[in-house]
Amino acid sequence: MAVGPGAEAVAAGLAVALLLYALLYHNCLRGTRCRNAASLRGKTVLLTGGNRGIGKATALDLARRGARVVLACRDPARGEAAAAELRRASGGGQVRCMSLDLASLRSVRAFARAFLSSEPRLDVLINNAGLSAEGASPDGLNLTFQVNHLGPFLLTLLLLERLKRCAPSRVVVVASRAHRSGKVDVENIHKPVAGARRTFLSYCDSKLANILFVRELASRLEGTRVTCYALHPGVVNTDLFRHIPAWLKPFFLPVAWLFFRDAVDGAQTSIYCATQEGIEAFSGRYFADCQVQEPRPHARDDAAAKKLWELSERLVGLAA
Repeated sequence: MAVGPGAEAVAAGLAVALLLYALLYHNCLRGTRCRNAASLRGKTVLLTGGNRGIGKATALDLARRGARVVLACRDPARGEAAAAELRRASGGGQVRCMSLDLASLRSVRAFARAFLSSEPRLDVLINNAGLSAEGASPDGLNLTFQVNHLGPFLLTLLLLERLKRCAPSRVVVVASRAHRSGKVDVENIHKPVAGARRTFLSYCDSKLANILFVRELASRLEGTRVTCYALHPGVVNTDLFRHIPAWLKPFFLPVAWLFFRDAVDGAQTSIYCATQEGIEAFSGRYFADCQVQEPRPHARDDAAAKKLWELSERLVGLAA
């Protein structure tokens, strides 16, 4: 059957559109790859939220480098399944799962005790798990702020002596460019919120908190050979967005599929900060696309970082 000129024009237009999309994704959306071949043999990496998305892709890369990888996951069944899959995919790498719910400070403390009693080393801690959801945690705090900042804050401090003992070691915190819209209101940042807009702003606040936490942590760790880094993974199509309102999903999901990075591309800067040699001088800094970048000025505010640290200590029960 003959094909008319109109159909040929449509086909040609589609071909051009696909080519342009491929070029756009490869050159602009995909981001930079971590190219180093650093070995992690003999080292232990603890990674939160490693059973899916960016965390799972990060864990696979690090297991392939020879690291012993411990996945800290809220859902033990999914975590065990992911660990088994990662062992196969990495060619027999050492990957285990432990139960951790960052929404519960009691769970964080129990996890730290269990980890310290069963794992003699900790060389890299990657605070990867993230959430954007309204409501309160079991501790009565803002759920997003607790999972994204307070839980990782407490976990890091409880494991800090082990990191110092295994130095040189690293703490890597997955933040976000969303910090640009965040603010640290010490009177309200920890209070539960409701509604899509306020939940999104809580997410932005928590990502700003991630960057300020790393900034203050680096200052406190000076001279210990424990270094720390915050990072923006890119805009990644992961389960982070599973809590968006149902009415928004038909519009949001196609855009995410077309224009957001996949998990492997989103994991590259996490891998870089965990493995790249020679970046120790940039402890406390913010990375994106595998290079140092400057976050917004309010994310470089040392006074705000100190206030947030003091608030966080009170909220998790570590204040003197």
